[in-house]
Amino acid sequence: MAMSIGHTDQHHGFSKTGLQRVRDVLARHVDSGRIPGAVALFSRGDETHVEALGTMRHDGGAPMRRDTIFRMASTSKPVSIAAAMVLLDECRLRLDDTVEEWLPELADRQVLRTIGSPVDDTVPARRPITVRDVLTSTFGLGMDMTVIGTPIMNAVFEQGITPNGPVPMPGPDEWMRRLGSLPLMYQPGERWQYQISSDLVGVLVSRVTGQSFESFLRERIFEPLGMKDTGFHVPADQIHRLPPLYAPDPQTGEFQVWDEAAAGRHSAPPAFQGGGGGLNSTADDYHAYFRMLLGQGVHGSERILSRPAVRLMTTNRLTPEQQAARQELALDNVHISFGQGQHGGWGLGMAVRTYQGDYAPVSQFGWDGGSGTSTYADPVNGITGILLTQVGATVPDGIRIMLDFWTTLYQAIDD
Repeated sequence: MAMSIGHTDQHHGFSKTGLQRVRDVLARHVDSGRIPGAVALFSRGDETHVEALGTMRHDGGAPMRRDTIFRMASTSKPVSIAAAMVLLDECRLRLDDTVEEWLPELADRQVLRTIGSPVDDTVPARRPITVRDVLTSTFGLGMDMTVIGTPIMNAVFEQGITPNGPVPMPGPDEWMRRLGSLPLMYQPGERWQYQISSDLVGVLVSRVTGQSFESFLRERIFEPLGMKDTGFHVPADQIHRLPPLYAPDPQTGEFQVWDEAAAGRHSAPPAFQGGGGGLNSTADDYHAYFRMLLGQGVHGSERILSRPAVRLMTTNRLTPEQQAARQELALDNVHISFGQGQHGGWGLGMAVRTYQGDYAPVSQFGWDGGSGTSTYADPVNGITGILLTQVGATVPDGIRIMLDFWTTLYQAIDD
């Protein structure tokens, strides 16, 4: 293990008492009955720790294991973006090319006059949408929970182009047709917006490569990293490793199954391979990916992404104006987000901390998922952490165990 010069007795991992606290705090959540089970995997330098606690179902049964498969939800975003970075590295995409060549449905856009305008009260877009706009989540459309009830958000939901609706999203070409039927909410490049761009990246990659999004991800990212359990569905012979996803009742806290494993949404290949929230994976698979990012794109002896590509992904890409709007979204909605999402910045496909609002330092990168998943790496301390549960964010419990996991991980640093 690496020793710093002049401090040859320094321990470069986690303290024994700190590690015990990580376990105790996670166990407290599971013992409360509010989190049926959790898998935590975290590392610093050469030291890796795993805690698998509780059970797959809230009423007992099989225990959580290190290799349990989870619905990664929005933690899909920081992983799926890597496919686009490969295309940038190979000059098959350029950041400031317009996207019309591959996404003709997004040519000649109209933009809402104001965010509350009727969908036909528009002005022409000032310029075409570029690859950069799509990769930075600023192309002009997204999920904005602060403007629910506006005509445009109603139209987005009616079109069925966001995940977790009553009906799964359609195939990519029909999805693009529906997307193209909507005006933009903001001018291209103007404002950071959540979700839709992450799904759009997948369509872009697929059309540039002539492969399905998943096959390109598998060939260029998953297989080289040994991410053998990562994909957009769980094969029938592995479905026993997937717990149900619970969405507890917000009023009573009663456990309700939102998605069963067998015959559920992740049991068969989806029509739409959603980079914004569709992946299933394991703690070890995600650990390999985030360690590769900490290693500036290298895994073992193999380079997966260039150093500048990783730098683009993992450093803030927002202008001060965009960042102010994103920060306002977090700070003024803590009662909705349960305190999750206060990082300040955004890179490509992931949050990047630009101010220290809790124990994690500036430059930590990663994201959380609404299914109870949290995945970050921290280049300052060399830490990677993965926390996976099966409790959706209809109640604060899944977010609270995440926040406590990160607090205990940072208090466990021993140097």
